Amino acid sequence: MPKHAKSKKDAQLIIRIGKADRDAFVQLCDELDTSAAREVRRFIRAFLAEHAADEPKTKG
Repeated sequence: MPKHAKSKKDAQLIIRIGKADRDAFVQLCDELDTSAAREVRRFIRAFLAEHAADEPKTKG
């Protein structure tokens, strides 16, 4: 998928974290002119890409 391609966001991931961590994260995101959701999505994509090389290759 091209880097700037828009994809439909049709699922949610609910996480539970401490209020202090959540508030600090949201505040930092605001200071960096980004959103918490955008940064979590960015983390997930980077994590998947990093570990894609670790996936065993399947024949098929």
